[in-house]
Amino acid sequence: MAVPKRKTTRATRDARRATHHVEAPSRSVCPQCHEPKLPHRVCPSCGYYDGREIIDTE
Repeated sequence: MAVPKRKTTRATRDARRATHHVEAPSRSVCPQCHEPKLPHRVCPSCGYYDGREIIDTE
């Protein structure tokens, strides 16, 4: 089993962990109804994806 030869410093440890933060998911605008939606997903308000109606929302 691999064992570290030297103790990892706080600076090295914290620099590695600096990229582990959580971000809010990005939003895009639906071209049909102009409501915010998650990218690459069917719009929950109008039901369109890529210019086609996928689900009927009425």
